[in-house]
Amino acid sequence: MPKRGSVPGREVPERTWSTATRSLFLLLSLVWGLNFVFVNFGLAVAGPLWLAMFRAGLGAAGTAVIWVILRPGQRLDLRGRRDAMLLGLPNTMLFFALWFSAARTVLPGVTAVAIYTYPLWVAVLSGPVLAHRLTGRHWISAAVGFSGVALISQVGTLAGASISLLAIAELLLAAVAWAVGTVVFQRRFRRELMLEANLFQLVGGTAGLVVLTLVFVPTQAPPLSPELLGTVVWLGIVGTAVAYSIWYYLLGRTRAAPLSAYLFLVPVVALTASALIFGERLSAWQLIGVVLVLASIYGIGRAPGASDPPRAAAGTES
Repeated sequence: MPKRGSVPGREVPERTWSTATRSLFLLLSLVWGLNFVFVNFGLAVAGPLWLAMFRAGLGAAGTAVIWVILRPGQRLDLRGRRDAMLLGLPNTMLFFALWFSAARTVLPGVTAVAIYTYPLWVAVLSGPVLAHRLTGRHWISAAVGFSGVALISQVGTLAGASISLLAIAELLLAAVAWAVGTVVFQRRFRRELMLEANLFQLVGGTAGLVVLTLVFVPTQAPPLSPELLGTVVWLGIVGTAVAYSIWYYLLGRTRAAPLSAYLFLVPVVALTASALIFGERLSAWQLIGVVLVLASIYGIGRAPGASDPPRAAAGTES
């Protein structure tokens, strides 16, 4: 029996998280955090564009299998599929290409912190695109987060922990590309259609990465090895297909604001794993910067008005 006040076929968001929701979100945070470590593993045996193409392609294939198994009742029309594929250009192609390029010179912990300025960019963009009213807390949280990035990337140089400003710029651009794609994605697609839309945006992003790879590094295909295969399986199947399916499952049953607030756990996982595996160590100033970024992510998610994205305009998809 549906809950009172619910719409048939539409889940009612949980007011308090159930044990299953907490467990799934912790699993999601663990997987997404470890993705940053696996990217560095993969870059030891493959170039960034090839690795990004493999991840996106296998992620699209895995998502297609999950989508067929779940057989959702509603389907995208041709225009919806086209729009989803176009959104794959910022959401997958640019995001993966810039992130993987920077990760050649930046360890997973700092990479994750820079990438996860994404909620700050989403907050800034959601005003003009989603018509969200931004409060003073949103702007303060964003300012705190960007101050943290400045400490991580610049002040660390004084302590002998120099990080390439070009690499930081690539990571921030990757976060912006992800944020732009996400905000437009939220405006365009209802939650009931997001899993299928994610499938087609992965297809579009993969196509874009194939073009980039063939244009810029066509002769640098990596040899197939157990290391490459294991890395790509993790990134494509576990870190993309399964993880994003969990994310959209949670979005259908939980308010978006708490989920966004606790995304700070992802860079915490990456920082911990990188310290254990790669011996990544940060200076005191960089640690302060990390704390500021993580606090800002939580603050953005908990700010008043940080609610679920509005439904797409009526008639934009079937």
